[in-house]
Amino acid sequence: MIKAILFDSGRVLNEPVSGHWFIPPNFFKYVDKKTFKSIPASNRKEAFNRAGNYINKQKFIFTEEEEYKHFVEYYRILSEQLPRLQLKDSDAKAIAKDMVYNYDKYSFYEDAIRLIPELSKKYKLAVVTDAWPSLEKVFEKAELRKYFSSFVISSIKGVTKPNELMYNTALYELDVLPEETIFIDDHAKNCDGASSLGIKPVVLCRNLKEYIYNKLVSTNYDVIRNLDELKIL
Repeated sequence: MIKAILFDSGRVLNEPVSGHWFIPPNFFKYVDKKTFKSIPASNRKEAFNRAGNYINKQKFIFTEEEEYKHFVEYYRILSEQLPRLQLKDSDAKAIAKDMVYNYDKYSFYEDAIRLIPELSKKYKLAVVTDAWPSLEKVFEKAELRKYFSSFVISSIKGVTKPNELMYNTALYELDVLPEETIFIDDHAKNCDGASSLGIKPVVLCRNLKEYIYNKLVSTNYDVIRNLDELKIL
């Protein structure tokens, strides 16, 4: 009998309002959009990757204040990689502030808003996600945090999925066994980590091409397009 559901956050429950995880809502108040778009996409991607290499190496970020300091450095690196943007240090700080403290930076999918309250009446719920401390405030702002009895964030644990600590923390805090639990993620490799512990994995692909690929080629796990397709509903 299933007693608990563990959810990834990004692309399972929510997505960035800008369409890019590292472009916060007010990014183009400080970055000239025309200049940004004029830079070849490959160059922009490489710049974000280099900045990403920095942020991904940072472990044990416990507070929003610490998160902010690291994102200031992130956008300084991005600025160095894209000198045509002519970003000042004050711009990097302003973008970092928007990235961390703007709790409207993500929008929640309709099915998540509709079903999470209903699921919480029958199951213990947890978020298990590779993210930073500010995410919890995003859930609070959306009035969804109260439905989750466990909220496991990678930067606080010092590891990312598929490390077993991520899943085991949620199991411990929910006081459930692996075989009583479902884990939903948009990446099959993260589902591998859950499956190795005995948790039932479900791959959620809202993108049609990714759905078809995972359904037909990538994995033998259950693959769904949205939360309405969960077999336990």
